[in-house]
Amino acid sequence: MRSYLDFEKPVAELDAKVDELRTLAATGSDIGDEISRIEEKASQALTDLYANLSPWQKTLVARHPQRPHLADFVTALITDFTPLAGDRKFGEDNALVGGFGRFRGESICVIGQEKGSTTESRIKHNFGMARPEGYRKAARLMEMADRFGIPVLSLVDSAGAYPGVDAEERGQAEAIARSTDVCLQLGVPNIAVITGEGMSGGAIAITTASRVLMLEHAIYSVISPEGAASILWRDSAKAQEAAINLKVTAQDMLRFGVIDEIIKEPVGGAHRDPVALISDTGDAIAHALDELRHLDPATIRNQRRQKFLGIGRKLV
Repeated sequence: MRSYLDFEKPVAELDAKVDELRTLAATGSDIGDEISRIEEKASQALTDLYANLSPWQKTLVARHPQRPHLADFVTALITDFTPLAGDRKFGEDNALVGGFGRFRGESICVIGQEKGSTTESRIKHNFGMARPEGYRKAARLMEMADRFGIPVLSLVDSAGAYPGVDAEERGQAEAIARSTDVCLQLGVPNIAVITGEGMSGGAIAITTASRVLMLEHAIYSVISPEGAASILWRDSAKAQEAAINLKVTAQDMLRFGVIDEIIKEPVGGAHRDPVALISDTGDAIAHALDELRHLDPATIRNQRRQKFLGIGRKLV
C-alpha cells in the first residue's frame, strides 16, 4: 500500500478518487474516460510538485519508509553476495552490512547501512545507525578488498552514527576516523552512492570515495536538520529553516563539487518505481567503475586525494 507524505496530500486525494472510480467501474459503470482524466491530472500534479521540492520536502522524501534500502540494491545488483560479520575486536554490528559478491560479472566488496523495512528489522539493524564495531568491520573489509584488488561499493543511508554511551565508550569517533582514512588509502576504486540520508561522520566514514554519486532526492550533510536546529536555535521545530541553510540537497552538493553525479529518480521519488531506480543506479555505478578500472593504485590514491583537497579549496 502506497504511503503519502504530508505535502503530497493533493496527489493522495486524486489517487483516492481514481481508486473509488475503479471500484465503481468494476460494477459495470462506463466511466473509463473520467478515470483517465483524473489519472492524468494526478500524474501532472505529482510532476509539478516534485519539480519544485524544498530542501525540507527532499529530506522527507529521502526518509520515506518505502524508499529502496541496502538489501534491495544488493538483491537486484549483486550476485553471489556473501556477507561477512564482525570487526575482530568486539563483535558484530547489524546496522552496517558488508560482504563480497559480483557486480555484472566482476568481483566487488559492498558495504552500507541497512535501516530495515519492518519494526523487527529496524530494531535488528538499529535503524541504520552503526556502532564502532560497524565502522571497524567496514575498514576490515575495505582493507581485504584492497589486498586482493577488488573495487569497493558503499551504499549510504543513515541518520548518523549511533550516539549512545556504549558507542562512545568503545571509541566511536576513532572508528569513524579510521574508516575514513582507509577509504582514502585504498589503491582500488571505491564508489559511494548516497541513496537516502547521508548524515554526519556516519556517512563520511564510507563515502570518502573516488566517485560519489547521489540520488536526486537524497540528502547529505554534517548534521541532520533537526540536530542543527536544536544546536543553533535550541528549537527542533526550526528544522525546515535549518535544511535550507545547511544546503543538504543533491543539487547543492553537485554545485559545491562535493559529489560527482546525480542519479535521476522516477517522478514522485525512488519509492514509486524502485526497480527502474535501482537499474539506473547500477548503470551509474558501472560507468564510474569503467572510468577508474585501468588506473594503477598510485594514480587512484592521488586522484582521490586531490579530489577531496579540491573540495576544501573550493569551499574556503
